[in-house]
Amino acid sequence: MLKKFKKYFLNRYVLILIGFLVWMYFFDDNSVRIHNELNKDIDKLESSIDFYKEEIVKDQKIINDHKDPEKLERYARETYQMKKENETIYIIEYDSIE
Repeated sequence: MLKKFKKYFLNRYVLILIGFLVWMYFFDDNSVRIHNELNKDIDKLESSIDFYKEEIVKDQKIINDHKDPEKLERYARETYQMKKENETIYIIEYDSIE
């Protein structure tokens, strides 16, 4: 049995095939390892594409809301503390440390 095993695996074609497979898996520029890393990068990029598509939808909603003058004024007042002429605004900040 061992003699058949040695004869089969010490055949030069089998040794060349094993060497080729090892070379393709570990050392080649198109190795399986590099393909796995590239596939992981592709998955990350696809998930970031989904994230940015959701952000675009949110931003588009905000843009559409700002086309209405009343909503734009409200946003400017809340975000940038803007005010009309002859108007006084008091900003009350609460101390969270007791």
